[in-house]
Amino acid sequence: MNKVVQGILGRSLLARVLVSGALVSGSLVSSSSWAADTIKVGEINSYKAMSAFLGPYKKGWQMGLDEINANGGVLGKKLEVVSRDDNANPGDAIRVAEELRARERVSMIFGGFLSNTGLALSDYAKQRHIVYLAAEPLTDKMVWSDGNKYTYRLRPSTYMQVAMLIPDAVKQHKKRWALVYPNYEYGQSAVETFKKLLKEQQPDVEFVAEQASPLGKIDAGSVTQALADAKPDAIFNALFGADLSKFVREGNTRGLFKDKAVFSLLTGEPEYLDPMGAEAPKGWYVTGYPWSKINTPEHNAFKKAYEAKYGEYPRAGSVVGYTVIKSVAAALEKAGSTDTSKIIAALSGLSLDTPFGPITYRTQDNQSTFGAFVGQTAVEDGKGTMVDFHYVSGAEVQPSDDAVAAMRPSN
Repeated sequence: MNKVVQGILGRSLLARVLVSGALVSGSLVSSSSWAADTIKVGEINSYKAMSAFLGPYKKGWQMGLDEINANGGVLGKKLEVVSRDDNANPGDAIRVAEELRARERVSMIFGGFLSNTGLALSDYAKQRHIVYLAAEPLTDKMVWSDGNKYTYRLRPSTYMQVAMLIPDAVKQHKKRWALVYPNYEYGQSAVETFKKLLKEQQPDVEFVAEQASPLGKIDAGSVTQALADAKPDAIFNALFGADLSKFVREGNTRGLFKDKAVFSLLTGEPEYLDPMGAEAPKGWYVTGYPWSKINTPEHNAFKKAYEAKYGEYPRAGSVVGYTVIKSVAAALEKAGSTDTSKIIAALSGLSLDTPFGPITYRTQDNQSTFGAFVGQTAVEDGKGTMVDFHYVSGAEVQPSDDAVAAMRPSN
């Protein structure tokens, strides 16, 4: 067991959760799933806590599931998703994972949003020998230092998204940087990666202020004032959700962003731009999803189908949900079985088409090459959007294979 789960649950709680399903062996789960007319897979996420992203995400995987079953299902059987809410709590994530494995007898699990719940599910997968396909958790630990053969990840990691922004950050030639982020695994790793990668490219850079706020509880006024007092030339931001909106509002009011270069992870996603309306930031360098401006055959087909089904435009979560269930189905088809070892072999090197183009699950670290769009924010028709954007494949923003091998355990 790794320190993440130990620290959150304690040895005794995890032991009780795991023992509760001990009579249902891994082989029984697989054979039961295979024998039925339906193949069950489990899905776990923080729907109540993170509804802005996960509402569209659920619609995305539901649309993908409907398409899969309309086309004959998987291996001649109907694919069924049994979904559970983890209350944004790693302990609850472990509990419902065991329920899905032992009671529902799912063949594999997918999902996850927050990095801490994702790490807990990754360790659970390792302990119970069940495949976990992480949809959203961005922590680098999931595929590197805490990686294991049972865990795969779809979305570009924290390292990958930061690396997408570094070329533009270097071009700004700004020396004094301030940093603001949520004080948990995702935010901490985002800032450490940004400092490392920028320092490698620009050795004279200085980091003059660092504000870490509890997730969902930012004191935007004091944070903004502390950053302003440091007189930075540029700001790196990893806030999202309501914390981001509060920070932007205070920053606009106090003039924090005037004449400063701002680089921000995830801010270009409509989930976070839309709630800000005309108050959305202008000129920030961001990763995101400019849904209305992408003109490729694969994205146009996805967007048209999504709008026809739900009567609304897709969000970033919609694409993630759609792609993750398509990945699940592709892995099961390639495996030709619900046997865990065969699913693992199928996911390693698996390639498939997505609304963003083709991706592959890398054999080096089980990370997919799913990418993101990089551009700048603007306000058009009273709403935030992205302009001057381009797509960056996840394959382009990876450490060397030797570096990955040095970070990843051999399990």
